[in-house]
Amino acid sequence: MALVEYLKSEMQRLAMPEKAASMQAYMKTTQPFYGLAAPARKQIIRSAKKQFQIVDFAEYQTTIETLWHGSCREDMYMALEIAEQYRQFRTLEALPLYERLLKTASNWDTVDWISGTLIGLLLLNNELLPSKVVKWQADENFWVRRCALLAHLKHKSDTQTELLASSIILLAPETEFFIRKAIGWVLREYSKTNPDWVNEFVAENKTILSRLSYREALKNINKNK
Repeated sequence: MALVEYLKSEMQRLAMPEKAASMQAYMKTTQPFYGLAAPARKQIIRSAKKQFQIVDFAEYQTTIETLWHGSCREDMYMALEIAEQYRQFRTLEALPLYERLLKTASNWDTVDWISGTLIGLLLLNNELLPSKVVKWQADENFWVRRCALLAHLKHKSDTQTELLASSIILLAPETEFFIRKAIGWVLREYSKTNPDWVNEFVAENKTILSRLSYREALKNINKNK
């Protein structure tokens, strides 16, 4: 595929081995890096979009999956850049693809991108959101359970508060750091829209929230006092 070949060749051309090792260490992964920061990747995408068209959903899906299974971490990032940037294909047809990416993601860097941007914005104001969130809450993969929380992250005034509250209450007893962090994060983000709701929810559920979740949830509220 010409687009994939172009993206990979540009990443290889612009690779910065002196940064790759530290990026790999930061993510605590054995997967190698090219050493490319987000601005460099976005420049490659901008250039690619001027030269290559993705003509249909099948090509969109194949391009993303081919990059996703590449050898370097930035191949995965580039798959998500493609998924996000080619907005005409971000329809419900893409949801099974995004769920496959979620279930094969291995760390917060890709999980959060998929959850908050691809899945979360796709299901904003969609009747599928409740059933999907309930399903993700019970998944054996804690990254998928994290998605049940972070899918709400960018919903602002459209946040389904009853659904968010039930997800938090169900998952709050977990000891997994990334679940506790996600609870605090999604509450902190929603507090920018509705601080009164977050204050009340945290007060009512203080006994079940971890110290991490509690602290993170109120961080923005306390900052603005």
